[in-house]
Amino acid sequence: MLRDKDRYLNIVLVSPSIVAVLIFIYGFIAWSGRVSLSKWKGLTPDYTWNGIRNYLDLFSDPRFAVDIRNTLIFTGVFVGGSLVLGFLLAVMLDQGLRGESFFRSLFLFPMAISYIVTGVVWRWLMNPAMGSRMSGLNLLFANLGLDPLVNAWHTTPKWGMAAIALAAIWQMSGYTMAIYLAGMRSIPHELREAARIDGASEFQIYRRIILPLLAPVTLSALIILGHMSLKVFDLIIAIAGKQLQLDVPAIYMWQATFDGLFYARGAAIGMILLISVAVLIIPYLRYTLKTDSQP
Repeated sequence: MLRDKDRYLNIVLVSPSIVAVLIFIYGFIAWSGRVSLSKWKGLTPDYTWNGIRNYLDLFSDPRFAVDIRNTLIFTGVFVGGSLVLGFLLAVMLDQGLRGESFFRSLFLFPMAISYIVTGVVWRWLMNPAMGSRMSGLNLLFANLGLDPLVNAWHTTPKWGMAAIALAAIWQMSGYTMAIYLAGMRSIPHELREAARIDGASEFQIYRRIILPLLAPVTLSALIILGHMSLKVFDLIIAIAGKQLQLDVPAIYMWQATFDGLFYARGAAIGMILLISVAVLIIPYLRYTLKTDSQP
């Protein structure tokens, strides 16, 4: 009897959270999906059925094609750079470095900063101005005699998104480092000792033993960083503002919804972003649950 009372009490305690999630997450997702299938344009709601026309118009829109291209460039550079730099930092800390706690906190510190703050700082660091107005990294390169490295950064045609990704790498590589370092510390030390006895070098140990055992960690980091890259918005706005050559779906969604009052198109872009993130996360969650359920 007491156990039944505890169960009912637990249900009562968590029910407000469940109702809030159903309304403010899944309810709004359903509402956005309905708006994306309508002709709503302007301040007056218009739920006239439009089918998938908004989606078809998006995929025939040259601007949306630019958005997809920019997102792929940003994702490739950001995810790849964060994984490589995070792994190298983890390897460095795994060597028993003196002051490891200090360096670990130092590498993790950028993660505590918002993308807006990061964007403001990197907007100055990547100032594309030349001549007497040169500043930031370009001025540093010029003073060091590294003139070939002086460039226009995010204003570079076609590859400006790669420069934007550098700021994101700086912010998230410490987080990736922490994930890899935790994975390395969970690997039994006996495996390394056995490899050393067999004559393996440190490079071979990390390549043949550590890195393969870190495959689940790499997958987790890949999913986390990948879904963040698909939703990037504030970092680009803080660094470069609204520029077509640096446009991404999130910025297009904002402008279509709040600047152009084309709510149906904005909702369609939002649903595409949701589906893109779900394509990454849902298979990973299923894989994780299946792995955890195995004896």
